[in-house]
This record gives sequence, C-alpha cells and structure tokens, in this order.
Amino acid sequence: MKRFVILSVLVGALATAGFGQSALSNKQSNLQNCLEGFGPCNHSLLTPTQAKQIVNLQRDKNLWNCLSGYGDCNRSTLTPAQAKEVVESADRQNLLTCETTLGLCNKSLLTPAEAKQVGEIEKAQNLVNCETNSGICDNSLLSPAQAATVAGLQRQDNLLACETGQGLCDNSSLTPAESKEVASASNERNLLACKIGEGYCDDSLLNPSEAKEVAQAKSELNILDCEAGETMCNQSVLNAQKTKRSATKPSS
Repeated sequence: MKRFVILSVLVGALATAGFGQSALSNKQSNLQNCLEGFGPCNHSLLTPTQAKQIVNLQRDKNLWNCLSGYGDCNRSTLTPAQAKEVVESADRQNLLTCETTLGLCNKSLLTPAEAKQVGEIEKAQNLVNCETNSGICDNSLLSPAQAATVAGLQRQDNLLACETGQGLCDNSSLTPAESKEVASASNERNLLACKIGEGYCDDSLLNPSEAKEVAQAKSELNILDCEAGETMCNQSVLNAQKTKRSATKPSS
C-alpha cells in the first residue's frame, strides 16, 4: 500500500511538471507570435510588463509601416501629430518619385511650386533623351533652339551609323556628299571583309581590280592555313596552285 502511495505521488509530480512545461512553452510561443507578428497573439497570456511592451512595439511598427509605405498601415491608431507626419512623408515620397521618374507619380498631390519643378526636370530629361537618342523623346517639349540642336545631333548620329555600318542608317537624310562618303566607307569595309574572310562579303560590289586583290589575299591566307595545319586549309586549292606554279617555271 505504501509503495502504491509513493508511486501515485511521483506520477502526480511528473504530470504537474509536464503541465507546467507545456504552459510555459505555450506562453513562449505566444510571446514570439506577438513579437514577430506571425500567428495569433493572445494578450491574456502575457505578463502586464510584456503586454505594455508589445503594445508599444506594435504601435511603433505601425508608424514605421505608415511612414515607409511598406506593410500594413492602420491610420486609425495614429495620433494627430503622427497622422500629419505620415501625410507629409507620403507627399515627400511622391515628390521624389516624380522628380526621379522612378515609380508612379501622383501629380495631383504636388503643390504649384513642386509641379513647376517637376515639369522643368521632365523637360531636361526629355532633352537628354532627344540628344542621346535614348528613352522617349517628345519633340513638342523642345524649344525651337533645342529642336534645332537635337536635329543636328540626330543627323550626325545617322551619318556615323551609315559610315560605320552600325545601328540604323537612314540614307534618305544624307546629303549627296555624305552619300558618296558613306558608299566609299561601305565599299572599303566590304573589300576588307572579302580579303580576310570575316564579316559579310558581297562579291558583286567588287570591281575587277578589287576582285583580283581579294583572290590573291585568299590564296595567301589558304597557304598560311595549310602551313599552320589549320582545318580551314583547302588542300585541293593549294595543290592546284603548286601545279600552276610548276607549269609556269621555265624548263632547264
């Protein structure tokens, strides 16, 4: 009987300890939920000190969300001073967005002075876009002097594109002298491409003298390829060249 009583006491003690540990674990999990904002937060499981600290933390987090524009913002919990601060912060963020053209700009929130400032920035950015041929260029925002400058830069860029064969070339905007210059540069690039075997070669653009020059260059390049053991070596052409040279040698 005594043994049974002792055993009952031990079981009860263990059960009480297990229950206490479980309760402690629940309180810790609940406190984590309250701190992190994930999962339900049961304020009845908090100590008075913890409850006060959690309320202050949640209030500060909400103010941070409202000021930064990230996360959920509950404006109903803000004091009048905080609400005013949040409105001013949103206006500043919107002004920054309008000035940097990054994000959505709400021009209805701008003051007349800010709207004027943003308009000047947009005109300056548009001028840069037009001058560099990058981004969106609105010619209607240019002054007559700016439009003339931009037109000159665009003609110059087009001429360079035509001369170098890079980018889009509008031949219709070239003067007769520029067209002649561009044709000469194009023919020179084509001749080099044909001679070295790189890039696009249009044999139809070669005159008889250039065609002969290209044939000689290809022959010399093939000899070098064969001597170097390159896979580009055309042995049949090389043999034909040797045979031709042997046939032209005077007999001894």
